Amino acid sequence: MKIARRGADEFDRFDALQAALALHGVRAEAQPSEFFYTCAWFSNLAQHGIEANAGLLLILVRDPNAGSALCLPLQQTTQGLTGLSNYYSSLFGPVVWGQPPPPDTAPWRTLAQHLRQRQPREPVLTLSPMDTESPSYRGLRAALRQAGYAVDHYRCFGNWYVRVAGQRFADYAPTLPSALRNSIARGQRRLTRQGDWNVRIQSQPDDALEAAIAAFVQVYQQSWKQAEPHPEFVPQLIRTAAAQGWLRLGTLTLQGRAIAAQLWLVKDGKASIYKLAYVEGFARYSAGSILTHHLMQHALDVDQVHEVDYLTGDDAYKRDWMRERRERRGIVAFDLRTTKGLWAAGWHFCSKLRKAPTP
Repeated sequence: MKIARRGADEFDRFDALQAALALHGVRAEAQPSEFFYTCAWFSNLAQHGIEANAGLLLILVRDPNAGSALCLPLQQTTQGLTGLSNYYSSLFGPVVWGQPPPPDTAPWRTLAQHLRQRQPREPVLTLSPMDTESPSYRGLRAALRQAGYAVDHYRCFGNWYVRVAGQRFADYAPTLPSALRNSIARGQRRLTRQGDWNVRIQSQPDDALEAAIAAFVQVYQQSWKQAEPHPEFVPQLIRTAAAQGWLRLGTLTLQGRAIAAQLWLVKDGKASIYKLAYVEGFARYSAGSILTHHLMQHALDVDQVHEVDYLTGDDAYKRDWMRERRERRGIVAFDLRTTKGLWAAGWHFCSKLRKAPTP
């Protein structure tokens, strides 16, 4: 369904959104380099990764003169209106076709004004986790404030990454901590004593894809990780990534049994380490570190990426592989014309003052 209001269009399905883009001559394939900002990511999340009763709201703003457009994917939940994101999302931001508009420009203001004028009024809007250096973060914060919202930001989590532009794995490997390098060497010797072992990296949507997915799921189920709340989300993401050319699904097998698996996604020169697990009982073989070693070598020497990103969280092991840290933040906007928005803003800002350090 499409609803047009004051310079923006609303959709509740991605296929309808993409049909509208085609109708207006916007090239749907010209999407951002970050896979978390693509329709393919959001569509899979909407179909397989959120609660069935969540309502989908896709707000499209077009710039006919530039031949570009942006869409803010939202969901209506019991918590209110939020970005289309959850625990599966390491980044959130609008889908942009063409060049992202600079922060203080009309598309962001049109989007914010559209949100402000919707009926019924939404007391609170939350968007997270976001890249604080992105035009969308700065553009949305400023535009929501200009539209009349009470706006604030909050910390989501730390994010570890390494910039490796032009670096080969032979140059990168010696920079790893000696304890990690020794652990990998010992693990390889122990694996060799146990029998044949190998690493396979699945990247194509070929006949081996489903077997690779099954191996990943099997390892995950036999690991220390909690069961997935939406079991179809990751398999469908793997299929989507294979079709898009993003997939790097690594599996380490020992005597034919998969004992470690990792899902990496590579898009436009950036490798993102999305999911990893190893079978309980195999920690002494350093299977996870060995597999990371092989995938990192592939990312640097074959894919020749400029950045590797460990995505969500400050886990200690991530610091061994990465060199830099940044924070992901969220935006919260309160509509003070509503009783719930006024109450929520008061609670939020008073809580922030109470937690502030005493000078």
